Amino acid sequence: MRNTSDPIKENSHVMNAQGGEKKVMKKILSVALSTAMAFSMFASVAFGDTAVTPQQQFDALKAKGIFNGYPDGTAGLDKEMTRAEFAKVITKLLGLKEITGVYSYNDKNYNAKNWAAPYIEAVTAAGIMEGKNVEKKIFDFNGKVTIAEMATILTRALDLEIPTETNNNAAAWAKGYVQAAINAGLIDANANFGANASRELLVGAAYSIDQAQSLKVESYTVSEAGKVVDFKISDGETVKVTLDKALEANKETEVKFTYKDKEFTEKVTYVVTAATKIEGATASNYKELVVKFDGEVDATTAENTANYTVSGRTFESATLSADKKSVTLLVEETSTELPQQRDTNLVVKGVKNATGTKTFDETVKFTAVDTQLPEVKSVQGLGTKAIRVEFSEPVTAATASNLANYKVNGTAISGYVKYTYPNVAFITTDLPVGEHTLTVSGIKDFAGFSTAAAETKFTIAEDTTAPEITKITTNDLKKVVVEFNEPVKSVSSAYQTSSNKSATVSIKDNVVTLTFSDANRLSLGESTVYLNGVTDYSNNSADRNAKVTPELDTIRPTVSGVTSKTVDGKTELTVEFSEKISTEDYNKVDNYVLKDSAGKIYTGKGFTTKGNPSVAPKYAVDKNGKVDETKVVLTSVGGTLPAGNYTLEVSGVRDQAAIGNTIIPQSVPFTLTQTGALEANAAWFNDDVANNEYQVYVQFNRPVATSGNGNALDVNKYDYVVTNATYKPFPASSTTVQLYNANTVLLTVSKDDVKDLASADALRVVNVADTNGNFVNGTTVKFSSQNESTVGVVTDSVYAKAQNKVEVKFDGELTFVNKADFQFSGFTSSDFNITNQTVVDGKSVVEFTFVKDNAIAYKPSVNLSTVAQDKITSTDSVGRKLKALASTPVLDGIKPVFAKDSKDGAGNSNAISATNTTVTLRFTETVKSNFTPAAYVVVVDGTKVNVTNAVAAGEVLTLTLEKAVTAGQLVEVELVNNSTGSFVTDEANNAAENFYASVRAN
Repeated sequence: MRNTSDPIKENSHVMNAQGGEKKVMKKILSVALSTAMAFSMFASVAFGDTAVTPQQQFDALKAKGIFNGYPDGTAGLDKEMTRAEFAKVITKLLGLKEITGVYSYNDKNYNAKNWAAPYIEAVTAAGIMEGKNVEKKIFDFNGKVTIAEMATILTRALDLEIPTETNNNAAAWAKGYVQAAINAGLIDANANFGANASRELLVGAAYSIDQAQSLKVESYTVSEAGKVVDFKISDGETVKVTLDKALEANKETEVKFTYKDKEFTEKVTYVVTAATKIEGATASNYKELVVKFDGEVDATTAENTANYTVSGRTFESATLSADKKSVTLLVEETSTELPQQRDTNLVVKGVKNATGTKTFDETVKFTAVDTQLPEVKSVQGLGTKAIRVEFSEPVTAATASNLANYKVNGTAISGYVKYTYPNVAFITTDLPVGEHTLTVSGIKDFAGFSTAAAETKFTIAEDTTAPEITKITTNDLKKVVVEFNEPVKSVSSAYQTSSNKSATVSIKDNVVTLTFSDANRLSLGESTVYLNGVTDYSNNSADRNAKVTPELDTIRPTVSGVTSKTVDGKTELTVEFSEKISTEDYNKVDNYVLKDSAGKIYTGKGFTTKGNPSVAPKYAVDKNGKVDETKVVLTSVGGTLPAGNYTLEVSGVRDQAAIGNTIIPQSVPFTLTQTGALEANAAWFNDDVANNEYQVYVQFNRPVATSGNGNALDVNKYDYVVTNATYKPFPASSTTVQLYNANTVLLTVSKDDVKDLASADALRVVNVADTNGNFVNGTTVKFSSQNESTVGVVTDSVYAKAQNKVEVKFDGELTFVNKADFQFSGFTSSDFNITNQTVVDGKSVVEFTFVKDNAIAYKPSVNLSTVAQDKITSTDSVGRKLKALASTPVLDGIKPVFAKDSKDGAGNSNAISATNTTVTLRFTETVKSNFTPAAYVVVVDGTKVNVTNAVAAGEVLTLTLEKAVTAGQLVEVELVNNSTGSFVTDEANNAAENFYASVRAN
């Protein structure tokens, strides 16, 4: 295969309008001959297709009119060729224009009757051949062509450089041309240059030239996501073209390249059937959401409802379209409708495209807008006892089940209605055979629109046949879906193989779903499924059965994401899986490990020293009390988790497949609260006596939206709550709302219109969103005067991060922080400085740095406090003061370090020692060991030695080696990946820093 690494640029060769034909023809011949190297006698090179005989080559050229052969039909391959024959073949090969009426030579009989004249004139005009005697203008058309003459023609045609030195036995006039051909590898230096060339040689040359000129692209393939195109050429070779810019899917594009000195411009279409992106999501009613892809998606993942999330909504089904390019999500009947007429986020995670080369993980915005009245889509007579009515969109059960909303032939119906969510009603009533008219009115959709009174004609015919099975499929070993040729009214019982392996039955239109318990599930081989008493709406009943071979679920579950929210002063982490999780695994605490932004195991607030939840996880439950087994909730204890970035490691859980598939251990990063509901952190008011108004401040935990449905500048979204729990709105006529800063809203209102505001103790915010579209959870926030409102230190977030650094978090945003307000026990104000101040999730984080590098012990024994409240000067942007802090311990957040400079009482280094099968390492503080062999790399005199155990005692860590060391050997020890593995920690579970150490063995 021939490979060309780069695409060819625009053609730079230009043909002159006049005087350029000779140069162009030389170029053509140069391309053809240099590519073909056409003469097998030259340099022992095989020219052309060696698998083709000279006769076959002749026949191919004859079919193209390049050769004619002799009158007796023979090719005359053994004959010597003439100059006239050579001229004709070159003319035909190169497509030169035959010239008539011009006779440049004085040969006898060289006139209009000479068959060769037009060809001789053509090659003469192109500068390819000239007369045998230039002075006398004799062409010698019947003369023979010698090898030297051929070499000369080749040299001219290829524009070869004539060397100054020659070493060949050709005639003097031809020496330069022949040497040029020899140097180019075109002829053998030992050839008989005076000998004549045969027609066979001419046929071989012509065939190879024709093949070179006839090159074309037969087919192409596109790979590497449109970046590479492989062109199959007519000579059997393949040219690989790597593009600077990938082809756009399903769009015809020109690709240029050069092969064998021939430039190609080919139109290429990168045909992509598998989806590469989500084109969007639309909702024309409030119960159905359509997700559109630009190509085909995988049915299994596309129809998994767990892969789609709209906050507060539960999807009953996800149905893939026939073209596999769109998915219709149906909101459960009991679930709240889609948010109406506002931007809403749809999270798509875990859906794969048809080839499995892309897994979608993105958020798509949509706006559900219903402007259409529901209509009757179809009416079908079901025998003489029922009618099936299908509506154009989901309709409410209350109206669709109301018999009064239906009339047949203008008359009220005597019977009953069975509603099947989302849009089908079965009306049971006796009707005679023949044509009838159904009138429907009063059926409402979920936007409250009612059907206009409309008449639909339908036909009733006798039905005497019970339902027949048309399709049967399985989902693992516990679920069988049976489709019938008509709607099914009831099934009396169902089982598989034997009657004691029964199933629960659910019916939706013509689809019957059988669900088997673990004890009754299908076997791995073929099983027979029995359905007794399958009855249609004409009361035709029969027992049916069908054979089915189960398809096992072999797809492992994955974590789609982790979200967080605050509930009753605790943090709930919801782990969303791609499918239902085993009831045996979901609540095992060892399957979940929480780590902070530094990769350190998080402890406290309901998480153990191993990062496991101390309280067993639970399945998520929606507001209607329905358990969602695709979501597992981990709950903090004793307060909320600090805001910030975290990682949750999940392992060991299986799905609910008959043969459970276990998750591949997965680390899922998430940001606490940022992906959850927006929260109001604080609310307070300032009494502006001079202007007779109140200034009300509402502070959120992150920047808020100022437009759209979540606009925080809408006065109607705020209420104040007086002591008796009465919600009172701010008057729109006298209240102005503006953004004080990115996450704080200022309402200014006349005191005359809110006389009881000073008595309010809470403020409620509704329908306000952050800039990412996450809406506030609607809870109230404590409300007080500005003088009473303060910003406090979060006491469980005061950490020593190093021996000279302490990090303090606050429950609000301080814009001015005065170090004089803070006191560290045992230190004066000159011993420390404020070196950094940031805001995380609407709350300040302040870093204090001590002058001495080792001011704080590895086990901190220092407390933080503030001066008295009346002396504090640190404030936020509106003047709220820092809240006074009583003496609070500084917690241990300092990493233990290998004590490389440690010495014993005699002044000798005792940081590391190696004897026999043990290596001891000393740390700056007491450490703990969570032994994992992969944590340690030990090399003895250049040979790696495995570690079989690691035990900590006080400040010393002792490693046990698989192989003993001898005195004098160099022992090198490295601790790796400890920041994520926490193999060595201090007593506060701070992971030791990775290190390298070496020592000569004792």
